[in-house]
Amino acid sequence: MEIYLKCTPTIDCDTESVKQKARELTRGLKTEHEKARTLFYSVRDEIKHNPYSPYCYLLEHYKASLTLERGDGHCEHKAVLLAALCRATGIPARLGFVDIRDHLLSPKFRAMIGGGNLIVQHGYVEMFINGKWVHACCSYDLETCRKGGFVPVEFDGVHDARDSAFNIEGKPHIEYVKDHGTFEDFPFDWIMSYRQEWIAQMGREFNEFVNHVKRHQAE
Repeated sequence: MEIYLKCTPTIDCDTESVKQKARELTRGLKTEHEKARTLFYSVRDEIKHNPYSPYCYLLEHYKASLTLERGDGHCEHKAVLLAALCRATGIPARLGFVDIRDHLLSPKFRAMIGGGNLIVQHGYVEMFINGKWVHACCSYDLETCRKGGFVPVEFDGVHDARDSAFNIEGKPHIEYVKDHGTFEDFPFDWIMSYRQEWIAQMGREFNEFVNHVKRHQAE
């Protein structure tokens, strides 16, 4: 489990702000699942979901301490922060990525990603709690869920907490397409190469597509 507790340049769990936040949130809590649950809800709701976050082009943009300071981010930012808080608390944590189809994407977001509803490398966390790995996705904060009619992901620190396949009206929402497995650190090189392949499959040139996304993020 040691590799899932270490500090890395991105999962910077030894940064003072991350350590302090972890201490504040878990003070007085006795069990691992209580601590994990508290950390999950802090990241889910205090770090606002921002799918248009411009901080996603350099490795340092994904640092847990920067996401904590900024107070918003998309799924990958939030997953890295949750992993860092877990490690700072002594709970082994690793990152996972899955391609999903979001059937409730806004027209604006569809336009930004090329017109479809496939989102590649949607981030989640696995925590090692009481002898087993537990899946947790903390992407959508409660306010975002209420505004969009989404089913919030709830986590008890014991069972897997995955994005709901349906919204509160029973309409299709998140469809899991391909799980890429888990990583001990944020795999920036793989993230970028996989996205380049995905963009090429759409018949787009990578730099042109990145500039297209940046324009949408700046609007």
